[in-house]
Amino acid sequence: MTNALTKNPSVLSWIEDKVALVQPDQIVWIDGSEDQLNALRAEACSTGEMLKLNEEKLPGCYLHRTAVNDVARVEGRTFICAPTKEQAGPTNNWMDPDEAYKMLYDIARGSYKGRTMYVIPYSMGPVGSPFAKYGIELTDSIYVVLNMAIMTRVGKDVLEALGDSDDWVRGLHCKCDIVEEKRYICHFPQDNTIISVNSGYGGNVLLGKKCFALRIASFQAKSEGWMAEHMLILGIENPEGETKYVTAAFPSACGKTNLAMLIPPELYQKKGYKVWCVGDDIAWMRIGADGRLWACNPENGFFGVAPGTNMKSNPNALISTQKGTIFTNVVHNLEDNTVWWEGLDKNPPKNALNWKGEKWDCTDGSKGAHPNSRFTAPARNCPCLSSEFDSPVGVPISAIVFGGRRAKTAPLVYQSRDWNHGVFVGSIMASETTAAATGAVGVVRRDPMAMLPFCGYHMADYWAHWLEMGKKLGDKAPKIFNVNWFRTDDEGHFIWPGFGDNLRVLEWIIKRCEGKADAVETPIGYVPQAEDINLEGIEDEVSEDQLKEILSVDNSLWEDEAKGIEEFYAKFGDRLPKALSDELNTLKANLEK
Repeated sequence: MTNALTKNPSVLSWIEDKVALVQPDQIVWIDGSEDQLNALRAEACSTGEMLKLNEEKLPGCYLHRTAVNDVARVEGRTFICAPTKEQAGPTNNWMDPDEAYKMLYDIARGSYKGRTMYVIPYSMGPVGSPFAKYGIELTDSIYVVLNMAIMTRVGKDVLEALGDSDDWVRGLHCKCDIVEEKRYICHFPQDNTIISVNSGYGGNVLLGKKCFALRIASFQAKSEGWMAEHMLILGIENPEGETKYVTAAFPSACGKTNLAMLIPPELYQKKGYKVWCVGDDIAWMRIGADGRLWACNPENGFFGVAPGTNMKSNPNALISTQKGTIFTNVVHNLEDNTVWWEGLDKNPPKNALNWKGEKWDCTDGSKGAHPNSRFTAPARNCPCLSSEFDSPVGVPISAIVFGGRRAKTAPLVYQSRDWNHGVFVGSIMASETTAAATGAVGVVRRDPMAMLPFCGYHMADYWAHWLEMGKKLGDKAPKIFNVNWFRTDDEGHFIWPGFGDNLRVLEWIIKRCEGKADAVETPIGYVPQAEDINLEGIEDEVSEDQLKEILSVDNSLWEDEAKGIEEFYAKFGDRLPKALSDELNTLKANLEK
């Protein structure tokens, strides 16, 4: 193969096979150089695939629009192609691997005619680190190349680190004709392979993202004895200069990115507290040489939802987008060639194009930006990026935090009794539906460890793997907690202020890890004493009585919860680990005392 950047036989033979299938006009290997990326940016602008934005206000930033039928991840078209349906489990869509390959190859055949094949060698995690895993994505989209160059570590050094190894993830993306009925995102965990056809939207085509970093990696992690989790990684530095790290998993719309880039309240800033972002979405965790759990963010950028991001809700995220960023499906402000979205500020542009590229002036009540419009921003732009971001060994984890959106059931924070109980707490994670548009309000949707759409194998086996990791960690295991920022009063108003004030809860969590704070035992776990949550500076917002209210555990609500858990667990049949059914029985017994 001419111009190939590697002599690795497994890479070359796989690419030759795919070239014969999709029949590109030419092949371009991505070497990661700025010169090459700049040439691709210019080419994408010349074809209209991307628009260059105001260089003074948004240096190195671009706007892209997807097809109107291709704007989000499509869970219904996402498949785990394990050898048997049982291996994929009841929470995944399954397809027989042989049938899937045949169908996908029939769709992909000849789809690169008249197009260029871009070969993207990329690393999840710092190249050469013990955490690093390598992949090659073939694509016919410059947009994909440029996004992958932000979200992952791309270039020749990846191929050098890979050497002649066969341990790499194969990724084939074909835009085809962006036909919805033939859109498939298929994962073959046993083959380290991902194939995506008929989409150009980020979450379906940036194959390093959820496809590799979670669905394939979770299967690899189980096989190899580590963890691939849908979690942020956060460092909390105290006034003495000591930093403790936590990981946290939340379902969507629970403030995950806001927590990852938390700005401490003024009171805490004055004392010298700092918060550092290691990652906002994915944590890979391994047991280190010292027997503790260490975490690394395998990504190199942020793929964030634009609407609602502003200087109040998440200033660090917004600042991260102000250079070298690709915006997708937002409003194009023609006045000054910048971008806008709902929730950015209260001044929508008068002369603008909406996410579809149509004239838009905000007066007809329609949304200018798509609700799932995105920014792809380099992590290095983040003002609170941790100095350990590129650490090859990751950061040591003191606590794992689960959370959901519950109006009454879950207290503000509680701690599990031990690791197995913590796995139970993660497995029952849930949020209540909030908007009428999604059907009935208040329906409990379980999303174990926030991994429901992303676990690459049977979820009961995934829980068993968590339990196994606990055995290996022993007394060095992180403590496990659950938080709920969303308790409401009788009028439906949130009681806890959230955002930066969530640090007050994290402070108690860290103190519990250090053995410096008390707790009260309840049927569901340990909750803080009200006096151990610092309310200084927010007394007008949260009274001590209100704090006691949101730390309370209502047994009758938890009796209903236990029934819901039992129903949920029934899906997993006899593969449900006994340790979890034991934890459920313990919960029921505690509630009866």
